[in-house]
Amino acid sequence: MTESPVSPHHPPLPRVIAVANQKGGVGKTTTSVNLSACLAELGYRTLLIDLDPQGNASSGVGIETRGIETSIYDVLLNDAAMEDCVEPASVKNLFVAPANLDLAGAEIELVNEMAREHRLKRAIDQELDRYDYIIIDCPPSLGLLTVNALVAAREVLVPIQCEYYALEGLGQLLRNVDKVKKNLNQELQISTIVCVMYDARTKLSKAVVDQVREHFGDKVCNTMVPRDVRLSEAPSHHQPINLYDPSSKGCIAYRSVAKEVSGGTSPRTR
Repeated sequence: MTESPVSPHHPPLPRVIAVANQKGGVGKTTTSVNLSACLAELGYRTLLIDLDPQGNASSGVGIETRGIETSIYDVLLNDAAMEDCVEPASVKNLFVAPANLDLAGAEIELVNEMAREHRLKRAIDQELDRYDYIIIDCPPSLGLLTVNALVAAREVLVPIQCEYYALEGLGQLLRNVDKVKKNLNQELQISTIVCVMYDARTKLSKAVVDQVREHFGDKVCNTMVPRDVRLSEAPSHHQPINLYDPSSKGCIAYRSVAKEVSGGTSPRTR
């Protein structure tokens, strides 16, 4: 394999990115699904890992979660190999490690496991040569599943909704990222902030973006993802936005976010 030259702002491939925000309803799974699909569309071989027991990221790319024989639960608790649970998604170059309701008990079951914080990392490390990007959709909590994601990842991408109290609760996430970095994963860093649910008609959206840029500087994507009913509809059709409505405002935005995240680097040759 040959690596493409990259700028200092874009780490070399492969990249492992946890999409995290402890608040619910902030577009975290929407961002995980559509960023993954748009990276795959750009030619990057991408693995989407669903760490949320609701399995919305899995169903959002066309995976029927109820009939899964091997899921991410088996990887974390039964020492199954990651490759044994990975399914091809509906987009070329996109693959999914799906979740189902079995994962709901994992937080409790992991407590008694050896090296409980490193179980996902151990599984991912065996897969790094297979993918350019590994995107982990975290649950909306800061429990052991999210800690596993932060230990396995090298970067954290945080979606922030352009609404009142947008930064509420982020302090705890930042503190947890810092704790994981100090104690479990020295490579971890918050690399990307994506402003979502942006409404150009309101002063509030602009004020929130200005506030986020003041806090996070050039880590904030230039692209703002707008409110778009097509983004809301796509999951019910089990499709990412680039299949459901490639000409929609939401799709154009996530394609732009994918280009910003990748920085124009080329997929690795295999």
